[in-house]
Amino acid sequence: MKSIAKTIKGLRKKSGLDQVEFAKRAGVGLRFLRELEQGKATVRLDKVNKVLEFLGHHLEVVRNAKG
Repeated sequence: MKSIAKTIKGLRKKSGLDQVEFAKRAGVGLRFLRELEQGKATVRLDKVNKVLEFLGHHLEVVRNAKG
């Protein structure tokens, strides 16, 4: 979760939006966004996808190199 959090935070900052404005535009709550950017392990995946969609990104499931 930490790498996703770091990526989302970086993309948000690159877009020039503070957390309040970003949360409004992405359609999620400010508390959720803060928890997401802090790497909270129990955030809702549907909301993570909503944020990523707003940023023009998506999650993808891939097989581990060992698997």
